[in-house]
Amino acid sequence: MTLILASDLHKSFGATNAVNGVSLDIAAGEIYGLVGSDGAGKTTTLRLLVGAFQPDRGEIAIGGCDIARQTEQARAQVGYLSQRFSLYEDLTVLENIRFFAEVRGLTRDEWLPRCMEILAFVGLADFKDRRAGQLSGGMKQKLGLASALVTRPRVLLLDEPTTGVDPVTRQDFWQLLIRLVAFPLAQAGDGADVAVIITTPYMDEASRCHRLGFMRAGQIIASGTPSDLRARLQGRIMELRGAPLDLLRRVAAQLPEVENVRLFGDRLHLRLAPGRSQAATAALEQAVLAAGGSLSEARPVSPTLEDVFIELSEQA
Repeated sequence: MTLILASDLHKSFGATNAVNGVSLDIAAGEIYGLVGSDGAGKTTTLRLLVGAFQPDRGEIAIGGCDIARQTEQARAQVGYLSQRFSLYEDLTVLENIRFFAEVRGLTRDEWLPRCMEILAFVGLADFKDRRAGQLSGGMKQKLGLASALVTRPRVLLLDEPTTGVDPVTRQDFWQLLIRLVAFPLAQAGDGADVAVIITTPYMDEASRCHRLGFMRAGQIIASGTPSDLRARLQGRIMELRGAPLDLLRRVAAQLPEVENVRLFGDRLHLRLAPGRSQAATAALEQAVLAAGGSLSEARPVSPTLEDVFIELSEQA
């Protein structure tokens, strides 16, 4: 079942086309990742979906409800976590969630058991009486997720929810998302599946999504599963080892067969032009030796999402 349907969305701010023809079709039980450089239009797209902005053109349906004509019904199905989730630091964890619940009109008999279930789900039940200002950064993000879940959303819109937290907390947060999609809480619409859109700057997180959309200049320029997107560069990524590394890097960057060179610790990571892998290997060996360096290894490696991200970001 499709829970998020957006068609040809456009949104401009003056002369800036922040969103320029974005279309989405996201099913229940799916985690969809939006990735792209700063200013690509990811946050504006989420704000259009949640109804914070009105599109200049295009249509949006959340759970079958048109957000322009059935605004409250559509918004009632959405849980939204912004980049800068604003906690009331003088309130406790439970009081913060209670606030969001009562704003949506829930009675005590409704919000109290629901809040306790959500706090247990995100691992904050033992901290329900702690003031939010005393929480760590990761715990604040979990409280943000709990507050987004209290309204029984079928759609979760998460804008870079793990930025600035440590790797362990990022892992914990993603385990919560995966559990939520695989085994929905009773609070999520009587156990109905949920759909998640998440923006992230981390390619290891992007690889956990079912599908991805790469945004640039307000447009989705490539989309598909992580495997599909990595296949774009199959056979075009090469790893180099040798010495001196700075010389290898300069030599490789000057070859017409090489599109991109990056340093990875004690080795180099090259992206080759399409169909030039054999020519690049021979050219590298000759150029490195001629420059007085040594090449100990040149081998093809599997492309990563980071390779794809950089390649797409460089396209004119």
